[in-house]
Amino acid sequence: MSGYRASLCAVICMASFAGHALAAEWVGSGTFTPGALIIGQTEPANQVSHDDVPVRVTKHGTFLIGLGRDATGTTVVSITAPDGSTSETTHTIGARAYDIQRIDGLPSKQVTPDPDTVARIQQEGALIRKARQSDLDTPYFETGFVWPLIGTITGVYGSQRILNGEPRSPHKGVDIAAPEGTPFVAMADGRVSLVHPDMFYTGQTVILDHGHGLTSIYIHMNQITVREGERVSKGQVIGHVGATGRATGPHLHWGITLGSKHLDPELVAGPMPAP
Repeated sequence: MSGYRASLCAVICMASFAGHALAAEWVGSGTFTPGALIIGQTEPANQVSHDDVPVRVTKHGTFLIGLGRDATGTTVVSITAPDGSTSETTHTIGARAYDIQRIDGLPSKQVTPDPDTVARIQQEGALIRKARQSDLDTPYFETGFVWPLIGTITGVYGSQRILNGEPRSPHKGVDIAAPEGTPFVAMADGRVSLVHPDMFYTGQTVILDHGHGLTSIYIHMNQITVREGERVSKGQVIGHVGATGRATGPHLHWGITLGSKHLDPELVAGPMPAP
């Protein structure tokens, strides 16, 4: 059973035990820690907000809350029932440490791209942001999650390099090493919101929209087997491992985003299954 499927089952079971004592109640599964996805369950007619931002609720009463890499302090989930009753729950966000690597003495061209490359990077970044904003209303994510590839984890969420004293962007996903050409699959049902054959950093790139602001990205591949707009199923092959873009060897970078928040795939999908 995938991490999400187990979590969703747990949420539904808790909901059945909770009964209907308070219409504005909610139950959830997941830990309030940076990079986590919280799967909530409430009455479908209820309104939900997270830190005063409205959260979409499915017809089954399921909703998603994400915490970014640098989330700290406390966070508030509010439920409002049709009769006007409300409840607020305040949660303390657990602390988390990340691997920070400092590398000095690098040639400047390896740290700061030339102006033409910067322009290209900015254009490609805009395409990725646009794809993540497609925000389908269909809750494809309710099919649950699987790991897209089983292999050796060579890069973890949240790690960061400081090159010549300049902090680089933190790692926003998980890197999984595998031989060139190894097929990998979609982590959940969804729709393809981006296919790009050659991005500077990410090479051959695919983004899937799983609904309600949840997206996943797959990069560095050497072959893409889906088209933009295509409906895909959990476990369907969508590409093959490569080393395109800025990669030092064949691997899959897999990232998950809820809105603008980058989540930790290892927290979202649970531990990688045994080979």
